[in-house]
Amino acid sequence: MPQSANRSAPVGGAPLLAAGVLLIAMNLRPGVVSVSPELDTIRHDTGLSSSLAGLLTTLPILCFGLLAPLAARLARRIGMTRALGALMLLLTAGISLRLAPGMVALFAGTTLLGAAIALSNVLVPSVIKRHFPERTGLMMGLYSVALFCGAALAAGVTVPVGDALGLGWRGAIGVWAVLSALAFLLWLPQLRHGRAQEAPLPAAAPADPADPADPAAASGRPPLRRSPLAWQITLLMGLQSLVYYACAAWIPALLTDKGMASAEAGWMLSLMSLVGITGSLAFTALVGRVRSQVPFAVCGSVLFAASLVGLTIAPVGGAYAWMIMQGFGSGLLISTALAVIVLRAPDSARAAEMSGMAQGVGYLLAAAGPFLLGALHDATGGWTVPLVLLTVLCVPMGIAGVGAGRVRHLDGGPAAGAGEPCASGPAAASTPVPSGGSRHMP
Repeated sequence: MPQSANRSAPVGGAPLLAAGVLLIAMNLRPGVVSVSPELDTIRHDTGLSSSLAGLLTTLPILCFGLLAPLAARLARRIGMTRALGALMLLLTAGISLRLAPGMVALFAGTTLLGAAIALSNVLVPSVIKRHFPERTGLMMGLYSVALFCGAALAAGVTVPVGDALGLGWRGAIGVWAVLSALAFLLWLPQLRHGRAQEAPLPAAAPADPADPADPAAASGRPPLRRSPLAWQITLLMGLQSLVYYACAAWIPALLTDKGMASAEAGWMLSLMSLVGITGSLAFTALVGRVRSQVPFAVCGSVLFAASLVGLTIAPVGGAYAWMIMQGFGSGLLISTALAVIVLRAPDSARAAEMSGMAQGVGYLLAAAGPFLLGALHDATGGWTVPLVLLTVLCVPMGIAGVGAGRVRHLDGGPAAGAGEPCASGPAAASTPVPSGGSRHMP
């Protein structure tokens, strides 16, 4: 089947579609990250305990894990194009709801924006795969950069903008509704005839891997839950997400507790995200020259662990060095985690299965990070124990990375090298990601 049969012509041309996709991508982190620089202020203003404040940053991550399987169902009902438009409206509504007074509005708005991001996480790579089959690598690279840019922007300017305009913490985290509204406006041309133009997504496979109707079971392939390699990939995705989101949630509060100004503490988080872009770009430049991804996983884990040790010993004096190390390490880790999902799979269908498992289970694991750190801070009255715990978790993260990065694949036999596709031809280029399938993060 020709590739064009499985994708619609974008309204307004490929450049307008690419711009819309990338602006949507920029919106998939600010709603979460913007809370972190204001978390200390929110705690003092509302009386929230550290545990509940950690829950505020954990809710979106829980949504990432729990709601991702619903994305394909939504896309089958209204089409991917219209679904993304609706999700940008939902994201705008969730961010705006947090402007209202009271804790109910704060947590309800956070849940809504988490749901919008969770579903968009799955659909955006599917849109890229469908409309840019010959430029998928380039577009996914730009997509990852857009994610980091959105996170860096939110971390760096939330506090300064709120202070400059006298918005308070509610207005500072609510201003990001403007960016999501702009994304919706730029996406409007794609909504014209979007449902009629799109080829329907296939019906979702049964969720139970033991079900004989499941594609893996029907083809004689073992279910992923029985594969040690699948669990190594999932643990790498989950643990790198856990340490990243835990640090993103609490490092500004840690630094302000140690005497750093809140605006500068927010900039530290922005610096980490900016350096993360260089880590991802370094991985992209080097991964095609080696077959194994083990060096990237080990280097990223060591850098992250070293940065945590540094934050324990000299949090303010060495903050710039620790954030640069942590940012570069996180860029290497997320790039490795995403790459091995594809490289360890024998074909695109198995890659989509692996992505669903890694993202669903991995993000549920990651959701424990911010809450756990907040609870430990409440229990101990300091940051040493939480930071030591994160440092210890870098060990199994590195071990999982070694297992996931070795050259093999999920069903045995020769695995694709970093520069070799796991599947080829029109079918591979146009296969949409099914339920829960996504190949990205931060």
